[in-house]
Amino acid sequence: MVYCHPSREAFNAAVLDAALEGLHEGGHEVRVTDLYASGFDPVFSATDHANHLADDVDRADIAGHIEDLRWCESLVLVYPTWWAGQPAMLKGWIDRVWVNGVAWTLPPGRRRVRPLLRSIRRITVVTTHGSSKLINALEGEGGKRMVTRSMRMLCACTCRTHWIAMYTVDTSTELQRAQFLLRVRMRLAA
Repeated sequence: MVYCHPSREAFNAAVLDAALEGLHEGGHEVRVTDLYASGFDPVFSATDHANHLADDVDRADIAGHIEDLRWCESLVLVYPTWWAGQPAMLKGWIDRVWVNGVAWTLPPGRRRVRPLLRSIRRITVVTTHGSSKLINALEGEGGKRMVTRSMRMLCACTCRTHWIAMYTVDTSTELQRAQFLLRVRMRLAA
């Protein structure tokens, strides 16, 4: 599970807790990465870019993230949707960790990447949106497309994606939030 929110006081912290409860109820072994709490550096530097096709890149600074990604069978991302996509911190994690030699490889003479995360059979996103589902649909739901199309293609060929979203969270009631937390817990327990 990768969690991305700068505040443990935010509603997303309760979403994380509900997701963890559900996974534990379902008997799943879980590793949690809190990108903000761990001080993850999301910057895809000029050096990273210059070496993005190299095979012998030193990745000691992200080795734990790589190990967790290769270990998992199911990836759960918990984050708020900001500006129709993932927060910059999470996008930086994807840019820096889902790299050549980890998530994909480009064999010599080929024009298409070969997926390497074949052990991941499921990606679940648990997210909140300030705006309505209609507004998100009109915007094209870029964050959802990136997960369901791009990231999924680097996983097992039968990888399934699940989108658990709460829309209009900024104007939601306590009851609506409690119902969403229950939904998250029940879906992840299953």
